[in-house]
Amino acid sequence: MIYRCIFDLPAKIAELGKLEKESQDPNLWNDREHAQTVMKKSADLRDEISYWQSLEQRLKDTRELVEMQDESLQTELDAELQGLEAEVAGRELTTLLSGPYDRGNALLTINSGAGGTDSQDWASMLQRMYLRWAERRGLETDVLDLAEGEEAGIKSVTIAVTGRYAYGYLRPEKGVHRLVRLSPFDAAHRRHTSFAQVEVLPEVEDDSGIVINPDDLRIDIFRSSGAGGQNVQKNATAVRLTHIPTGLVVTCQNERSQIQNRENALRVLKARLLEIKRQEQEKQLAELRGEFVKTEWGSQIRSYVLHPYQMVKDHRTEHEVGNTQAVLDGDIDGFIEAYLRMPSTAQYK
Repeated sequence: MIYRCIFDLPAKIAELGKLEKESQDPNLWNDREHAQTVMKKSADLRDEISYWQSLEQRLKDTRELVEMQDESLQTELDAELQGLEAEVAGRELTTLLSGPYDRGNALLTINSGAGGTDSQDWASMLQRMYLRWAERRGLETDVLDLAEGEEAGIKSVTIAVTGRYAYGYLRPEKGVHRLVRLSPFDAAHRRHTSFAQVEVLPEVEDDSGIVINPDDLRIDIFRSSGAGGQNVQKNATAVRLTHIPTGLVVTCQNERSQIQNRENALRVLKARLLEIKRQEQEKQLAELRGEFVKTEWGSQIRSYVLHPYQMVKDHRTEHEVGNTQAVLDGDIDGFIEAYLRMPSTAQYK
């Protein structure tokens, strides 16, 4: 069976059995965080096993149709074979998402770069692109923080993307995105180059080991602001967290509740602390191996050219597409897949 090559079903069934046995332990919920982890892993495994068992049955049924050699069933058989091929190809891609956080949720942040209004407009175009991509994939999105531009677009936005493999699929998008176009904000309609930086972090789970000491936080409360800096709420509900040991600052102001904004800010802060921890571990491993691993975010990963020609090109994989509008409408799976199929050593350098 094809699935045995890309998914070790017997091993997963055995793992699920161990987790289900553990879930029956009456003392399990004495440690609530561990119990939640066990239940989540059990549910994920149960879904995957069910899927592959269903696929195995479809393959058996299709083989029986082939063996019948009934020409009247050819159209139905062709459709089923195409469906099976698409299913297996899609699941094969998920096997490339083997990182420790690839299966979980993601926090996506877009920051406009130098270039004023054009870059802020470009950041809002990227926001729309990722929201549409997430909708196509059936992922849930929640805007945690949004800072609008002075004239148009946005200065920055942080979006929580929730769903299986959200981080794994979005991870290739981390880096600087470049736009070349005739500026709609230039009276002379000249060509402008704009930049925006995309940050993708895994949302921290309870068992990640990231613990924030309340004494290490400085919490500032202020009124949410809109375009031009004017206050948009009468009450002070926006929250700014400063992590004193690292100097990290996180702001959340999109919710009307101060408590919700504080919770969202903590989600983002934990994710950034986890990224710092991961980079430190990566650096130590590289030093042991005698390798150099580039961790900065400054390198340009992709160009979106709207003038003088139409082209979107990823500079890491050389994957390119001529239909720029489709890409900006959220059709970025080709870029993601090309990156994930790169050797793992190339992905992290």
